[in-house]
Amino acid sequence: MDWETLNSTECVNILNADTRRGLSDREAQKRLKKNGKNELIPPKKKNLLLRFLSQFSDFMVIILLIAAAISFVTSYLQQDADYIDSIIILVIVVLNAFIGLVQESRAEKAIEALKKMSSPHACVLRGGKLRNIPASDLVTGDLVQLKSGDMVPADIRLLESHDLRCEESALTGESLPVEKNAAQRCPAGTALGDRKNMLFSSSVLTAGNGTGVVVATGMDTQVGKIAGMLSAQEAPKTPLQLKLAQTGRWLGLGALAICAVIFVMGLLQRVLPLDMFLISISLAVAAIPEGLPAVVTIVLAAGVKRMAAKKGIVRHMPAVETLGSASVICSDKTGTLTQNRMTVTELWTASGTAGISSADGQRVLALSALCNNSTQQNGHYLGEPTETALAEACRTDKSELDRQYPRVMEIAFSSSRKMMTTVHRLPDGRFRIISKGAPDVLLGRCQHTGVTAQAARKNEEMARRALRVIGVAVRDVANLPPRREDCEQGLSLLGLVGMIDPPRPGVKEAVETCKQAGIRPVMITGDHQATASAIAGELGILTERSAAITGKELDALPQQELEKRIYDYTVFARVSPEHKVRIVKAFQARGEVVAMTGDGVNDAPALKSADIGCAMGRGGTDVAKEAADLILADDNFTTIVAAVKEGRGIYDNIKKTIHFLLSCNIGEILTVFVGFLLGLPTPLLAIQLLWVNLVTDSLPALALGVEPIEWDIMKRSPAKKGESVFAGGMGYSILVEGCLIGSLSLLAFTIGRLFFDTAPANPIVGRTMAFAVLSLAQVAHTFNMRSRGREGKAAESRATRRSRLGAAAAICIALQSMVIIFPPLAAIFKVMPLSFGQWAIVAGLSLLPLLLGEVERRWNRRKRVDSVKQQARWQRYKKPR
Repeated sequence: MDWETLNSTECVNILNADTRRGLSDREAQKRLKKNGKNELIPPKKKNLLLRFLSQFSDFMVIILLIAAAISFVTSYLQQDADYIDSIIILVIVVLNAFIGLVQESRAEKAIEALKKMSSPHACVLRGGKLRNIPASDLVTGDLVQLKSGDMVPADIRLLESHDLRCEESALTGESLPVEKNAAQRCPAGTALGDRKNMLFSSSVLTAGNGTGVVVATGMDTQVGKIAGMLSAQEAPKTPLQLKLAQTGRWLGLGALAICAVIFVMGLLQRVLPLDMFLISISLAVAAIPEGLPAVVTIVLAAGVKRMAAKKGIVRHMPAVETLGSASVICSDKTGTLTQNRMTVTELWTASGTAGISSADGQRVLALSALCNNSTQQNGHYLGEPTETALAEACRTDKSELDRQYPRVMEIAFSSSRKMMTTVHRLPDGRFRIISKGAPDVLLGRCQHTGVTAQAARKNEEMARRALRVIGVAVRDVANLPPRREDCEQGLSLLGLVGMIDPPRPGVKEAVETCKQAGIRPVMITGDHQATASAIAGELGILTERSAAITGKELDALPQQELEKRIYDYTVFARVSPEHKVRIVKAFQARGEVVAMTGDGVNDAPALKSADIGCAMGRGGTDVAKEAADLILADDNFTTIVAAVKEGRGIYDNIKKTIHFLLSCNIGEILTVFVGFLLGLPTPLLAIQLLWVNLVTDSLPALALGVEPIEWDIMKRSPAKKGESVFAGGMGYSILVEGCLIGSLSLLAFTIGRLFFDTAPANPIVGRTMAFAVLSLAQVAHTFNMRSRGREGKAAESRATRRSRLGAAAAICIALQSMVIIFPPLAAIFKVMPLSFGQWAIVAGLSLLPLLLGEVERRWNRRKRVDSVKQQARWQRYKKPR
């Protein structure tokens, strides 16, 4: 029902309401039973068991479970009752799931702590008596009385209004309070922010009072409809999830293909099927990086902890990484980019432009503070935002001014008059009349046409810059005029005050950082185009190369056309929740990873449909927080930049981890595969490969995962949405490094088998040396994965970096040595203690990857230096002489 198009009598009749006595208790209970409580239905939460089980749905975790099953089958076929490798894998899987569950639970508790009661009670006429009832018990047809400071408990059609103004930024995005008028009728299709005869749930009254009839409750309110839209928006998978799933599928298919090929080759060579099956199992275990999901989870958890210290509460761990891949940040204006608090920024006086702190400027502000109904409480002014801004800009305390110049009369502000007048008694017994209001109205009541002409030009110039302009005029009289309206004639204009909802500190710098990082900042707001464009221009979001567009203009654009032209705009003004979702989806259709920030109910659907939603923790509504992936506890846009940096650092470190683990796994595959092709006994057993993958690979990988963030991380372009994790030559590097590690392991196996083993058919020494070289060469290879860029001011020192890698390397070397030296462990892993000479060979071969990596780094550094020198010479050559 379009209640705004009907007059008050029609609304009352349709709802069967009683304007004299209100609903009876019986009728109210009947309607409550029929329509339900005046509450938003929260989304259903999974129970603890289902949330725990959902941690096992990741593709890489499924691969781990398959690896455990393979290990169990291997042990069963060998009939040695050795199931320790299966147990190790299962422990890793359960630990991985537990870490994910604990993090999600912590985030939910943090969100619950942020929630506040929105509108606990309402003043209702029931059975001829005014009652204060819980807002959840309101029903359609209830008559509600509201006054300044009240939160609107439901959607209400006004029946009476007295200078009523309502702040609806949480719903419409408009920062200034909206004037309400019960007598007005709106045409069909009127935008939400322009329905002057309606009050909407979750908005706040800033001035005046009124009475209205409830027309919608709970999920039927405008807030409820937006909440309902959330269920229709499916949150997309994060880029990391997609890339890891892609990597997992590639590894799984690769392992199956290798196993199938080698199994068929073995059968053709008439090798026993059971032996071939065991070799194939070894290859499958070698191909799967069992520690990868656990390492990724721990790295993400560490990133989440760092984000919490920077006021970012992460609801889902992959969310931080997604921000790192963000290429577009769509931000709400009010309360996100701006402070949601009117502030005096400019002042013009009849004698010329004056500073706010100048004597002339302070005189104008002192008079505007007298002609002002704001009140002071705990050092802060409360009231209508424009009036509180004027009082705060005045250096003299308002209470002191009121004491010196007591008010004797007031002509109240109204939307028709657009001005307010107060009369004050001066110390000498005369009277001072002060008027403030819209300049176009006030100037017509002032004398001195030369001054008013200047003021009119200044008013237009300030309005073009989206400033809200208030004129201040004064008149001193010995006796008050006989008629009240005569007080507002013959005034002398003192000045014009310009104010605006200013940007948050640091936001302009954050926008510039986003641009340097290849991220497109976009403003999406329900506010007017002029105001939005002015703020966006000041922040650097709106430039000469971009434009602003309104919601009405968007309605004329089909979605396909919007997708084509989406890059033309960086400001979207006067938009609805549906428009916001359209904008997000248009960017996504162009391959962008979209982050959406906001605090209002109107932002929630876009927060849910974006690749990552960031809600404000203090000023944000519960609906917005529920829809978001990341909650900014300090409501600061600049925190998003820190999150982007953290996300990029995490993704960069995860890429290093994948690079390291896969190069090691290729080395393992080649060792087993080439050994089979050469007709050699199996160089490495399945349990040895599992040990390397789960222990001596994972610890160095964890050290890589917590590497300091590269100094230039925010000067790079974001990773493309469809870009493979192996892009940029990483796949080639993995292959070359894997071949090197595999060759060294096979060489160690051959040396041990030919020179130290007494029974070459059962090469226990060769297998031990191959096992040691494979593990220790990978440890040495970790140092090749270190960050190659120099550290910036915020990065950690090289000493810190080396200490982490050094500690991980020392632990791995100690564990690997224990497995070989300690007899009970040696028996489990089917190895034997090595002599000093054998250890020397192992050490020499294991250090080769590090030495070759250093040679490669020096070669690349020299090439870069030569390239820079050549470019400099070319620049000198091109200079005109």
